[in-house]
Amino acid sequence: MCGEARYDECLVNSKTRSAHIPEDQPLVLALDIGTSSVRGALYDEQGGEIEGTQARVERTFRTTGDGGAELDAKAAIEQTTRCIDAVLARSFGAQIEMVSVACFWHSLVGVNAKGRALTPVLGWADTRAARFAEELKRRLNERVTHGRTGCRFHPSYWPARFLWLREEEPEIYKSVHQWMSFGEFLSSIFFDETTMSISMASGTGMLNLCSCRWDEELLEATGIAHEQLPLIAETHQPFKQLKDEYARRWPQLQDALWFPAIGDGAANNIGASCTTRERIALMIGTSGAIRALWDGEPPGEIPSSLWCYRLDARRIVMGGALSDGGGLYSWMNDALALSDDFNETETALKEMQPDAHGLTILPFWAGERSTNWSTDARGAILGLTMHTRPIEILRAAMEAICYRFALIARALEPHAPGAEIVASGGALAASPVWAQMLSDVLGRPIHLSDVAEASSRGACLLALEARGLLKSIEHAPAPFVGAYKPDMARHTRYQAAIERQQEFYEKLQQQKTEVRSQNE
Repeated sequence: MCGEARYDECLVNSKTRSAHIPEDQPLVLALDIGTSSVRGALYDEQGGEIEGTQARVERTFRTTGDGGAELDAKAAIEQTTRCIDAVLARSFGAQIEMVSVACFWHSLVGVNAKGRALTPVLGWADTRAARFAEELKRRLNERVTHGRTGCRFHPSYWPARFLWLREEEPEIYKSVHQWMSFGEFLSSIFFDETTMSISMASGTGMLNLCSCRWDEELLEATGIAHEQLPLIAETHQPFKQLKDEYARRWPQLQDALWFPAIGDGAANNIGASCTTRERIALMIGTSGAIRALWDGEPPGEIPSSLWCYRLDARRIVMGGALSDGGGLYSWMNDALALSDDFNETETALKEMQPDAHGLTILPFWAGERSTNWSTDARGAILGLTMHTRPIEILRAAMEAICYRFALIARALEPHAPGAEIVASGGALAASPVWAQMLSDVLGRPIHLSDVAEASSRGACLLALEARGLLKSIEHAPAPFVGAYKPDMARHTRYQAAIERQQEFYEKLQQQKTEVRSQNE
């Protein structure tokens, strides 16, 4: 295990902004607990964010050379409490009736019988369990398990992590009383309860999607008992009473209904009004994802390149995720010592022609999830010459990420045919060049969402629906800020580049397989 995570705090300055708090209507405190920050704000009963109440605490996961990505559990709680403090400081004492939480999917933390964290919070980008994901593929039928749980065997999910921790950290593993995600760890600190939403449970790789209960075959395969995992809550079942420590700290929240955390990806779909098969959400933040959400049951056969989770007992979320998005852009910008002037970089990128750099990039710096879920995929830059410029490498990386999105979109198309694409996320909002590039690669219009905090808004809307203050999350439209139309000539050029990327990918994977077989 690694040491304490480092993080930086960045709170909105309340002296420069004033909140207009609506009177005599329910208010919701919505939190978006992500990997790179914790954000919060107040929302009104229509799901509108109240300007001037926003707060943000920025942080970074600690990464290690062997593939670790973790956050100190105590520090993560402190980041969340300070964000809540900051939002309440901007609320002018208004009574808050609900607290909703969107939390990053796939995390894992082990606690002892007293509720103290014995492990760091392991993030979705932690790849140290890769060998054990391969072991599960040999022991179990992955296709059948994927159909039941919606998840492939991969180090980002719990089954492989349990096996890894059992072997690599046996003393800690034996001391763990219960395993949970950070969402449940948060509720155990605030409420002394560890009830888990169906949404968060579905992102573990351990939930049977049909029964909405822990999967018996995986419990047996991992040696985990039912009592070592959180109780799965009834849909939208709130917690009861804040612990005295936090009730004194936050008197405005004493009587508030606090709902269990839901997966931030599902919340993002709700916040961007992508709640039916007619509209799908595409997000590029630190990572990236395309998701469709609908009212119904899982499909009879889930494409091997996609995952399938739940929002709740009656709604499905299906899509694919990339481990590299805006995070790879930032890495490139720093590693290649590009201009500190973002506008200058954006202009240079815009002036370049599509796929004119002669490069092929496999964008797996943080490993691969969709489409092939390889446990050993790594980043690669092919085609470098003495004349290659740093800005060309950056452009090639952005295009490469778009190609992976295109492959996910192909797999998702039969389940959301002809759907509109609504894009969100800080990386796309900041870069019109990337948004246009994405439209050109997909050959489809891209509508850019005008919702700044889609995950927070989505968690808020689900809470309002649960309380009967909103008829349905489908009745909360979100505006667009603009649209990007594809250049079909560029689209044709990009299709050839996608095929070239796939050819290189398959050759490298085949070579790795042959080497592995020889070593065995």
